[in-house]
Amino acid sequence: MYSVDEALGHILSHFERLPTEHVPLEEAFGRILAQAIHAAHDLPPFPNSALDGYAVRAADVAAASAESPVRLPISGDIPAGSFPQAPLQAGTAMRIMTGAPLPEGADAVVPVEQTDDAPNRFALNSPLPQSVLIRAAVSAGNGVRPVGEDVTAGALVLEAGRRLRAADIGILAGLGVARVPVVRRPVVAILSTGDELLPPHALLVKGKIHDVNGVALCACVQELGGVPRFLGIAPDSVEAVYSRLEAAADSDVILSTAGVSVGALDVVKEAVTRRGTLGLWRVNIRPGKPLAFGKFGNTPFFGLPGNPVSALVTFDVFVRPALLKLLGAAHADLPQAIAEVAEPMHSDGRRTYARVKLRRAADGQLLAFSTGTQSSGAISSLVNADGLLIIPEGMTEVPIGTRLPVRLFDQTL
Repeated sequence: MYSVDEALGHILSHFERLPTEHVPLEEAFGRILAQAIHAAHDLPPFPNSALDGYAVRAADVAAASAESPVRLPISGDIPAGSFPQAPLQAGTAMRIMTGAPLPEGADAVVPVEQTDDAPNRFALNSPLPQSVLIRAAVSAGNGVRPVGEDVTAGALVLEAGRRLRAADIGILAGLGVARVPVVRRPVVAILSTGDELLPPHALLVKGKIHDVNGVALCACVQELGGVPRFLGIAPDSVEAVYSRLEAAADSDVILSTAGVSVGALDVVKEAVTRRGTLGLWRVNIRPGKPLAFGKFGNTPFFGLPGNPVSALVTFDVFVRPALLKLLGAAHADLPQAIAEVAEPMHSDGRRTYARVKLRRAADGQLLAFSTGTQSSGAISSLVNADGLLIIPEGMTEVPIGTRLPVRLFDQTL
């Protein structure tokens, strides 16, 4: 029997990052960055005002106070989007809007609230007073965003392998990056097998069940950033399975569920080996001991167990890292924490991924409670779970207070 780590190591040796493609910035959210991004220019590219007020030389208002204000003549007006036409002369001020470039010669901005210019008159195209009364001293740099305050030209902004977030899209926009180098999304073909399966929209009849795995695995692929391609439900027929695999041979990965154990109708092995190779493994994992991996043509193939929890857990443990390697993701696993078992648990000695609810104790310790039945067919045990508690190989009894790693579904815990 393979250990989980042995099986995963073997699987990952067959995967390499997919090629780079360039997509419009508007379509880059959630994608994996293929190349590091360095700033082509400073951000901001010029010194600008952080507030509405008056651009001054700090030395000219050093003596200003509420009791003894300083009056300066106004020599110009700088709305946002314009550029000062002349330097600021000593002993004068210029009205300036938030984001507008600081004029040459100015080294500070006095907030409008510290002048006699009423804020409700301080608006674009409002009349420009001839002078302004400054009621407070400011130091050099006050209210000024210097060149490169955010990012300096040439600086590393985003590393390759990063999944792009909203803020990342914003900084790329600020740097004028209109097309983003990202890793191509893997296309993952998904096949459900079994005479007993019906699609979710079909009327349930005796002896049949609705297919859970197909749509659930499509969602798993989509969540990671891949492109799911559902092949439908194949009956327990070598020809039926083979024809669907043939239709998916141009995918990056093929997943099937069921048909990989030792049952008389387990036909997947014969269908796959017509055009490839397949290893049937017994992996030291619970749930999900039967696992198949190989190739159909040149396409990596995973045969996952048919029970829904087994299919989803083995996807999480084995397929997720493989897809993230295809994507070149910097972080190839779910986040983990340490949880304290809050009720006795049991295992059969295999590495067990127990479905647990998690709560925070008063001291901040994460506490793990079973979701109830740990049957590999009970999808509700995953629906109600906040994570998977990892019980190591060889441990059959897990007493209260045992601290073990847990794979977190909810990162806010």
